[in-house]
Amino acid sequence: MDIMTKKRALFPGSFDPFTLGHLNILKRALTMFDEVVVAIGVNRNKTGMFSLERKIDIIRQATEGLSGVVIDKYDCLTVDYCRQHGIHHIIRGVRNFVDFDNEKAIADANRKLNPKVETIIIPTAQEYAHISSTAVRDVLQHGGDTSAFIPKGIKL
Repeated sequence: MDIMTKKRALFPGSFDPFTLGHLNILKRALTMFDEVVVAIGVNRNKTGMFSLERKIDIIRQATEGLSGVVIDKYDCLTVDYCRQHGIHHIIRGVRNFVDFDNEKAIADANRKLNPKVETIIIPTAQEYAHISSTAVRDVLQHGGDTSAFIPKGIKL
């Protein structure tokens, strides 16, 4: 199957760090698409805890053995990345109604910018709904154990 016949989607985010919630959304997206591009957005106005290279490494380790995963980075509007790569679907995960409201607003703006791109919002499985990258960073900064929040085998 070549790139033009594959059903592809973009799963964008800062992934600082990539959590079990992200992995849950990715695995579920892979049931709908042949290929999901996990793309780390570069935000020059934000300083993350992990370098871009480390984020890529963490995602690579977390997705080892999963077929159809591509890891990339981008420094442009998400819809522009989609246009440049022939992608027509964006995957977003939500944990709660606050996340949903934020993601819906972003999806509406993206649709105005590029009507050919649709956003698919996937609710995170209940057992991961309490996990956020912010919480994981907080646990790390205070020397806590993050093993219940990140994919097995990943050492932060």
